[in-house]
Amino acid sequence: MKLYSNFCKYISEITTINENFVSVILLTILIFLLFYLIKIIVKMIIKRKMTGRSEYVLNQTFQILINIFEVLFLLLLWAEYIKNLMTLISVLSAAMTIALREIILNFFCGIYIKFRKPFKVEDRIQIDEIKGDVMNISALDFEILEVSTKEENGQSTGVVVNFPNSFVFSKPIRNINKGFKYIWSELNIKIILDSDLNKNKQEIYKIINSIDIIKNIPIKMKNQVKNVNFENRVYFNNYNPVIYTKIVNNYILFTVRYLMHPKKARFVESEIWNKIYERYKDKKLDLYF
Repeated sequence: MKLYSNFCKYISEITTINENFVSVILLTILIFLLFYLIKIIVKMIIKRKMTGRSEYVLNQTFQILINIFEVLFLLLLWAEYIKNLMTLISVLSAAMTIALREIILNFFCGIYIKFRKPFKVEDRIQIDEIKGDVMNISALDFEILEVSTKEENGQSTGVVVNFPNSFVFSKPIRNINKGFKYIWSELNIKIILDSDLNKNKQEIYKIINSIDIIKNIPIKMKNQVKNVNFENRVYFNNYNPVIYTKIVNNYILFTVRYLMHPKKARFVESEIWNKIYERYKDKKLDLYF
């Protein structure tokens, strides 16, 4: 301590800065260095012990906690000087509020996102014409990995889009995963008008129910709806695949409706069409072209 005191005194004499103030500055630097080392060490441990989503969640939780402790230490260290700055801050507060309005708004919107959870990491959301999967939510902004909007069930474009947190109030946000993981997907199939309606319909039901991903979803969806109903009124009359029939011009239109995870929808749709083509080649389906 004596060595530290002498060092502070020496710096004070060279810089003509108050010795106590020099001590606070040096301690501040030491705190920053200490917390920086802790962050590096913990990050290395998390990378070795965890993988995937658990690694991300644990790292985000640690970052929040370590930042809180760092701010608390700095506030305690600078408490005396902060009191003296209050008068100056009150004079400058109006100007600062105007200058930092967007930053302050984004910060409080970030708190709203964390607690109210209009969306969370890995949710698929859409803002205006941009759709994507939420990658990260920080204090001031959030990032999504864009998916193509050319088709209803687009795949990743590889483009990362950054949005300020204030968009939760200024823009309508469409959350495709809100409440439960699955969405209703629809597929239109044209059948020859004078064909056997029931035979074609049964073949399509067989195709849909033969895909394991679709087959297992109705039970999961039913359980998720029960959980959502604790806070929100949501219900469906039917969870199983259904085919709606409509006569259009000179053909029959089957609209196949089934539950699907939005990130797997394009793959499943491709599987359905592959099986439909096989049935068509085997003359089990009377497709209209």
